[in-house]
Amino acid sequence: MITKMKNVRCRGGSHLTSVVWLIIFCFFTAAFAKTPVRKIPRTSDSSALGVQLDIKNRQRVVVDNGLVEVTFSRPDGDVTGIKYKGIDNVLEIGNDEDNRGYWDVVWNKPGDSIIFDRLVATDFRVIMEDENQVEVSFTKTWDLSMGNSTVPLNVDKRYIVRRGQSGLYLYTILERLEGWPDVDMDQIRVVFKLQKDMFHYMALSDSRKRIMPMPEDRVSGQPLAYPEAVLLTKPINPKLRGEVDDKYQYSCEDKDNKVHGWTAEDPPVGFWMITPSNEFRVGGPNKQDLTSHVGPVVLNMFTSTHYAGKDLNTAYRNGEPWKKVLGPVFVYLNSISPTEDSSILWEDAKEQMSIEVNRWPYDFPQSEDFPSSDQRGAVTGQLLVRDRYVSESLTYASSAYVGLAAPGDVGSWQTESKGYQFWIRADRHGHFVIKNVRAGNYSLYAWVPGVIGDYKYDANITINPGSRIRFGHLIYEPPRNGPTLWDIGIPDRTAAEFYVPDGYPTLMNKLYTSDPAEKFRQYGLWNRYSDLYPNDDLVYTIGISNVEDWFFAHVTRDAGNKTYDPTTWQIIFELENVNRNENYTLRLALASATASEIQVRFNNPSSDRPLFTTGAVGKDNAIARHGIHGLYWLYGIDVPGSQLVEGKNTIYLTQARSEGPFHGVMYDYIRLEGPRGT
Repeated sequence: MITKMKNVRCRGGSHLTSVVWLIIFCFFTAAFAKTPVRKIPRTSDSSALGVQLDIKNRQRVVVDNGLVEVTFSRPDGDVTGIKYKGIDNVLEIGNDEDNRGYWDVVWNKPGDSIIFDRLVATDFRVIMEDENQVEVSFTKTWDLSMGNSTVPLNVDKRYIVRRGQSGLYLYTILERLEGWPDVDMDQIRVVFKLQKDMFHYMALSDSRKRIMPMPEDRVSGQPLAYPEAVLLTKPINPKLRGEVDDKYQYSCEDKDNKVHGWTAEDPPVGFWMITPSNEFRVGGPNKQDLTSHVGPVVLNMFTSTHYAGKDLNTAYRNGEPWKKVLGPVFVYLNSISPTEDSSILWEDAKEQMSIEVNRWPYDFPQSEDFPSSDQRGAVTGQLLVRDRYVSESLTYASSAYVGLAAPGDVGSWQTESKGYQFWIRADRHGHFVIKNVRAGNYSLYAWVPGVIGDYKYDANITINPGSRIRFGHLIYEPPRNGPTLWDIGIPDRTAAEFYVPDGYPTLMNKLYTSDPAEKFRQYGLWNRYSDLYPNDDLVYTIGISNVEDWFFAHVTRDAGNKTYDPTTWQIIFELENVNRNENYTLRLALASATASEIQVRFNNPSSDRPLFTTGAVGKDNAIARHGIHGLYWLYGIDVPGSQLVEGKNTIYLTQARSEGPFHGVMYDYIRLEGPRGT
């Protein structure tokens, strides 16, 4: 059957037959389910051909190392072609040359419309050329005469081809000079668009890989609640009929986003985006972003407001200068023989990712703005937790996330997008080592799974080239006023432990039907609340209910005719004794918020004024975009004892904003504390 697939193409809008698509589906499903039978041999530098540079054509730059041949437009600096294993171009030749491999920035002047800028360069130069490495540069220097047509940035796009390396390294240096115009830069990324006739299988992780729809399937499908989501009604591959395609279903936390890409069957090759470090990404290790989607499209998102909104700081005001190196990242290509197990391509890509991570920071980029290992510093220490209502002694900050980011307030790292961030997981005893930190000024931040709130070291930290800073014991005292009377959830900054309903059978993505941990990625789950609670709202009784009774998102109720009602959840609890002269404390931690407002009332649901309100909060849109969390919010609410009674008490949590189906919050953790000293 595999032989029948040879040379099948669908150029010019023609379609693969249903039979052939069934064959492709079966091939990839079976192949990727097997255990790899061998490793792909790697070419050593000594056995590889030298790198060759051809700049004779004034409109083209070609770099060839015998494994890959890469063509760039000159002087624009786009990747127009990648020749590999007899394939003249793995990029989509049906697209214009500036729509195959490119950088772009989404930006606007304050108050103006959004502009997509492809960062088209105006000058070209060779940075390094010998048989072991070629590095080329495509630059643009901004000035006022360019007006509003292009983002006010100096741009230096760098590409490196190395001897014996089956791929392309790329990075860019972006710079604003002091006094330049005010702008918002919401997104910076690099994009590769692969041949749609060849690349049908996408892989993000061991559990997230599948045959993907074709671009034509989205055109013929049924649009859903927002443009990104489409129900596949007439897909070329009939196995996909009735599924939902939405690029946000393939989002990933940055800490886990080190390799992703696509494979082709004829010939069997892989195209992979490898990110060996997150130092140039924004928003911390748990920031979520896009990876790949129908096209086939491969992305590397360096900055974005996805799963954060404008709360992720992207504004440059009052002539603020800025300079940053984004990358290098590695575009890796691999191949096997047609008779071999296709899963080898993914396993090999993971192995190459590990190699690249261990090589970081690279010693071969020629820009003085990218420091080598000996120009960087390190920070070590041990983080402990002091919570006297949990333990009389210090406890280990086991598996804490510890990081260096731009100086700021407690927790500010999750909305910081201009500097570099360096994060590590502490061991089970709270020990951490943060290596290869660029020189500069930082604050030391941390958060501990199972413990609410954020840690920040009191003083700022200056990293000098070669410096080694040893902190010894650092102690985090999480927010706490009194003993825990009861709590709901796990303080881990997600809503994953709560009840995530099954998706609608007619709106499924089959990739997520077998793994309960991924159920939240199904389309339309926000509407399931109205199905489960058509008239009355959720009621949770302490001591009787459990976390599976708590719906994962506090959303509006569908009232019909595209109208929505606010919803009020209840928490019922018993108190044997109440100190009416002291304050109790309600800790309210949110894992996500989108155009919402949580109002808190005790024992009187109809009081005109709530005891507390968050006010309008959140822009992360995680409910609509299949994220189990967005930004983290923590509130400590003083509750006068006079608001409580001995016996049965009820907390009323009202999500008061109801302009649409996506207004709502995800709770991370809720805790009621008794008065101090009790």
